[in-house]
Amino acid sequence: AVVKVGGAVLRDELADLTSSLTFLQQVGLTPIVLHGAGPQLDEELAAAGIEKQTVNGLRVTSPKALGIVRRVFQQQNLKLVEALQSMDTRATSVPSGVFMASFLDRDTYGMVGKVDSINLAPIEASLRAGSIPVIASLGETDEGQFLNINADFAANELVRVLQPYKIVFLTGTGGLLDDQGRLIDSINLSTEFDHLMAQPWINGGMRVKIEQIADLLDKLPLSSSVSITRPSELAKELFTHKGSGTLVRRGEEVLTFDSWEGVDKARLRELIESSFGRQVVPDYFERTTPYRVYVSENYRAAMILTMDEGLPYLDKFAVLDEAQGEGLGRAVWQVMREQHPQLFWRSRHGNPVNPFYYAESDGCLKQERWKVFWYGLDGFHTIERCVAHCATRQPTLVD
Repeated sequence: AVVKVGGAVLRDELADLTSSLTFLQQVGLTPIVLHGAGPQLDEELAAAGIEKQTVNGLRVTSPKALGIVRRVFQQQNLKLVEALQSMDTRATSVPSGVFMASFLDRDTYGMVGKVDSINLAPIEASLRAGSIPVIASLGETDEGQFLNINADFAANELVRVLQPYKIVFLTGTGGLLDDQGRLIDSINLSTEFDHLMAQPWINGGMRVKIEQIADLLDKLPLSSSVSITRPSELAKELFTHKGSGTLVRRGEEVLTFDSWEGVDKARLRELIESSFGRQVVPDYFERTTPYRVYVSENYRAAMILTMDEGLPYLDKFAVLDEAQGEGLGRAVWQVMREQHPQLFWRSRHGNPVNPFYYAESDGCLKQERWKVFWYGLDGFHTIERCVAHCATRQPTLVD
């Protein structure tokens, strides 16, 4: 895994960080660590009387400021290396020499670089020695001029070359937060990116980060993901199904059909049976007339809606086990919900998805075998009619 560490984490959560990195080293997953030093730079530059200036979320760096940038990066790099070594964890300081760079836009940003190529030699030497490489995001031109490089940009270029399965951004917030300060647990970029970027609460720094992650995942295999979490949750994020921070995937496009035509019914049947652990009745596709079918492009999540009592009815909502920690089911649900202001459905007692249904519904009524959910329905008689329909509807899964 490539682990990008924010400067605030180095300042506030060094013990948790070194503990988590040591754990990865002990289980044989030597991480490649790249760090920033934003808050430390703010402090040192302010002490030197240099006012902070950013353009498009990037720090403008004058020649005078660059000297401070180099010194701060070196201090923070050694601070992490020494903290790791104090726990008997092998770590190698790589303060420069990895990112070959050129000026991004000298007139706008000053001594800020963009990465032209990556020199893997220092990283590979460290890994061969069983040591964690700790890399600072300083670039160097062919003439030996040092340049300041945004650590998120540097991490992306490193990842592009290394092609790791997992990329982790460690931050003090433990993930991306919405306008209410709540953690966003997962983002499916193929269905949520445009909506997210249109939100007024997405600030400059967060906007740059999301755009960078989207650009990054676009050039990696579909299985790759980016986790944004805090140091104390790193092991949980890497080794558990649910994770702990914000999981970002490129995700899958959601395909929409208004009949069975174009739907791969064999794959859809396999998805439903795998998701529910039970067989679909043999004549399901013959006796069910779909109103809308939503399927993720790789048939890992699907929703089947029929039209009953003059309203859309959710007949099936299936998500593969392997996709449940990715937010893919939620992405399909959101596509459906945007198109349907009214819906009713039923679910068995004990269905593990019921807490999600409670959160998404306006109401729920318990029957002997089923819970009936709905949203957007007007009037008692409409709800009564839908509840009655659910009580008499024939099962479509074999018990």
